[in-house]
Amino acid sequence: MPVPADPTVLHPMPDQPRVVLLRPLVTSPLIEVGEFSYYDDPDDPTAFQTRNVLYHYGPERLVIGRFCALGTGVRFIMNGANHRMDGPSTFPFPTMGGSWSEHFDLITGLPGRGDTVVGHDVWFGHGATVMPGVRIGHGAIVAAGSVVTADVPDYGIVGGNPARLIRTRFDEREVARLLDIAWWDWPLEHLTEHVRTVMSGSVDELAAVAPEVA
Repeated sequence: MPVPADPTVLHPMPDQPRVVLLRPLVTSPLIEVGEFSYYDDPDDPTAFQTRNVLYHYGPERLVIGRFCALGTGVRFIMNGANHRMDGPSTFPFPTMGGSWSEHFDLITGLPGRGDTVVGHDVWFGHGATVMPGVRIGHGAIVAAGSVVTADVPDYGIVGGNPARLIRTRFDEREVARLLDIAWWDWPLEHLTEHVRTVMSGSVDELAAVAPEVA
């Protein structure tokens, strides 16, 4: 019987320490990552929380689904990076201390876009940047070097700065079927049995091997 991979192992490829599964790595209560989503970095992939999730002072959350692939240098800019823009200066004087700190109310409660949410089976190319509050749909691809400032549709391919929709990977009917099949929610034993179909089969073939819902 085929044996599923282990989602609790930090380094799923023992000979490639540059690859880490994020779920067993992340400790912040503000970050949620699904099983098998990984980050690849030749320097220090275990520093993902501090080097790749930036200005994360809360309360906004970063949610990443299952089976996502994050290339080296992928970064999530969180709402803590926000500055006031309604006055003559954007400089955060109260953070510098001294009597300036008496005006801390000027930099609290700045408007935010809410949680940053990444769906399942999303592929991020090298050096992609995701801005605060963005929603990235299931099955999407974010090209290397992209700066994602707006929501990305399910199975959309985006690229550029700011990232624009290049095309969708499937037509609307196929996308709807894929979302209904939701292979990322299959039991691991069943998924393991049909990995080849998930990776290289057609939508019809994937639907044909989907587990029956009780």
